[in-house]
Amino acid sequence: MTIAHRFASAACAGILGAAAFVAAPGVAHAADPCMLGWSNVGPRTCAMTDVRVSPVPTLGNGICAGILNASGNAFDGPLWEYSTAPGAMHSIELRLTQGFSPLGPWAPTLLACDLTAIIEWHNLDTGQRGSMSRFVPASHTSSRPMTVVVGTGPGRVQLTVRTDHPSIPVTTEVFVP
Repeated sequence: MTIAHRFASAACAGILGAAAFVAAPGVAHAADPCMLGWSNVGPRTCAMTDVRVSPVPTLGNGICAGILNASGNAFDGPLWEYSTAPGAMHSIELRLTQGFSPLGPWAPTLLACDLTAIIEWHNLDTGQRGSMSRFVPASHTSSRPMTVVVGTGPGRVQLTVRTDHPSIPVTTEVFVP
């Protein structure tokens, strides 16, 4: 091995080591607050719960067979200023998509129709209830989801997703930190 090869090998190792050092995440201490965004102030648990809802079969536009998908996270918040709901706390952020693509997210989507999603929730710990509806065009597929935030408050929440057309509603229970 020549001196030039040794120098190049050492330089590459040094650059890769420096890159790994810079890219490595910092270690948080127990007393540090969780900071997911610049507007988060004060300590929080940083707890998030995944929300997965089975697909909702529906008839969009009256005759179009479709599938509405909803998934997301329940979080304690507050969300940072550039989110869909700045300052939201103890809520569920859902990503609404339509149809499915048998060949992956960038291939054509099947079973996508214009429809109105209806999200109903019941906080089983506090007794609070609510409902919201959102028009979801057929173009909101897995590569372009529509995001909605449902302010449920902390606790066990029963979440029901359906549409305003004939559909089979899907209900799940999620813990909101």
